[in-house]
Amino acid sequence: MPGTSKENGGRHPLYKGVRQRKNSDKWVSEIREPRTPNRIWLGTFSTPEMAAIAYDVAALALKGTQTELNFPNSASSFPVPATMSPGDIQAAAASAAAAFGAARDAIVMTNNNSATSSVERSNVMMMNGSYEDTYGFMDEDFIFDMPNMLMNMAEGMLLSPPHG
Repeated sequence: MPGTSKENGGRHPLYKGVRQRKNSDKWVSEIREPRTPNRIWLGTFSTPEMAAIAYDVAALALKGTQTELNFPNSASSFPVPATMSPGDIQAAAASAAAAFGAARDAIVMTNNNSATSSVERSNVMMMNGSYEDTYGFMDEDFIFDMPNMLMNMAEGMLLSPPHG
C-alpha cells in the first residue's frame, strides 16, 4: 500500500514526529532539541494521534508557538511543562497523550453503548410487532426512553430527580 508507514521508514505519513515501531501496532514519538544533536524520547503510544499530541506538547515547549504542529487548533488546551527539562517535557507530553486516549475511549464507549441500545431497541420493537407499519403509530416513549429521560437530565444537572 503506497504511503504506508512501513514504506517510509516507519514515519507516519501525516503526523510530524511520529513513527511506527517495526513489527508492531505501537507508535512512538521523539523530538530533537533545538540547536543540539540531542533527542527527547516522548514515549510509545497505542495510536498515532496520541504520539502526535505528545510531539505537539514538546514542540510548543521547545520551539514556541510559531512551530508547525500536528493539531494547531488544540494548542491552547495542551499542558505546559513545569520547566524546560527533558523529564518535565516528557511528563507533559505523556499527560496530554493520556488525556486524549481517555477522551477517545470514553467517546468510543459512549458511541458503542448508544449503538448497542439502539440496535437492541429496534430488535425488541420488531419482535414485539410495535413498528409503525404494523400498528400505525410509533411508541415515542419507548424510542426516546422517556421513563429515564428526566432522571438522566437531573443527573446531568446534578439535581435531585423528580419524585413519582
